[in-house]
Amino acid sequence: MTADQFFWVLARVAGLSSYAALAIALVTGIGLRTAVFDWLGSNRLVRSVHEYTTVLWIPLAVLHVVSLLLDTTARIGLLDVFVPFHSTYGTLAIGLGALSVDVLLVVTATAYLKRRMPKELWLWVHRLAYAAFALIFLHAVLSGTDFSDPVVSAITWGTAATLLTLGLVRVLAGRLPA
Repeated sequence: MTADQFFWVLARVAGLSSYAALAIALVTGIGLRTAVFDWLGSNRLVRSVHEYTTVLWIPLAVLHVVSLLLDTTARIGLLDVFVPFHSTYGTLAIGLGALSVDVLLVVTATAYLKRRMPKELWLWVHRLAYAAFALIFLHAVLSGTDFSDPVVSAITWGTAATLLTLGLVRVLAGRLPA
């Protein structure tokens, strides 16, 4: 296995793992707000999973990006990671990934500033995580080489459908009765 092949595999595994961690963070986060997971146990358990996966996606995303930067076949530069649509290779797909990184950096930074921000402002910024997830989903669909695998495809689309369903429940019904 060459170095580029290693970094390509590492980028795929780290990208999918980061996607999974972020998806779990979003599902548990919205689950807390809709009471969908109350049957699992206390909110403390669901909140712990939410907080853990909220932090877990970060090193996985960093590993995804760093491995792509080290993979000479990927042709991605440091500027391409943060400046949307700068890349000359896979401009749309990589641009969506860069845009999602930018949005998630803002959401993550404000999570640590929650107590210093007005609640309404923090809530609106925090909700940008859903937009970031949509961007990551599109990034994965357009640039991911693993979508031909039925298991990866089913998990990815299933996660998106779950988030969409929970989001609609939250918007239309608010918190479900216990």
